[in-house]
Amino acid sequence: MDGNGRWAKKRFMPRFFGHKQGVDALVRTVLGCADRGIDYLTVFAFSSENWKRPTEEVSGLMGLVLVAVAKYLGKLASHGVRIRIVGDRNQVSDKLRQAWEQAEASTAHNTRITLSVAFNYGGRWDIVQACRQAIAAGLPADQLDEAALTRFMALSHAPDPDLFIRTGGEVRISNFLLWQAAYSELVFSDCLWPEFGDAELDAALAEYARRDRRFGTVESPATASARIET
Repeated sequence: MDGNGRWAKKRFMPRFFGHKQGVDALVRTVLGCADRGIDYLTVFAFSSENWKRPTEEVSGLMGLVLVAVAKYLGKLASHGVRIRIVGDRNQVSDKLRQAWEQAEASTAHNTRITLSVAFNYGGRWDIVQACRQAIAAGLPADQLDEAALTRFMALSHAPDPDLFIRTGGEVRISNFLLWQAAYSELVFSDCLWPEFGDAELDAALAEYARRDRRFGTVESPATASARIET
């Protein structure tokens, strides 16, 4: 969800206002995905590198999370959204952890769509922490394969993403879902995140539908046609 700061700068506003509008865009997108039958949505809310931002901005983001939970949790819960928080919780305040736990507990029964919020998350951190968990669990080295390690990843509750969307015009994945996005279709949008809505979501889904997903294999035209017709 990139472009909040630039959206605010274009309007001669502090970056915080861009983040605030970004929360509204997130709620729109979650409900838009639910309406389109998408079962899982994962968003990159705060990376492990974002701690390097100015202290005032980081503090504002932490406060915004608390406000967003208070303002939108009931609405999301009523629309069947299940919330999961993924990332390193050790660096955040007790108050923030309690808000996350409330969001997870109060939506645990929902099944329409699972929203995973990556906060204080990094793809490299995820792989390292999964390896540490596997070692702590006593998993022998000769039994450590991709399937085994996946069980220890922060997003083990969700399937690997089919579609990876980055807004804001940057063409990189910035340490997000390095393990899970190995075969995701990547779509990069120039749209700044606060402006992301149904039109941009549908455009990304249409682009995804045009892709021929082979997962590293080579298909004959007959096989591909048969699969599409089926």
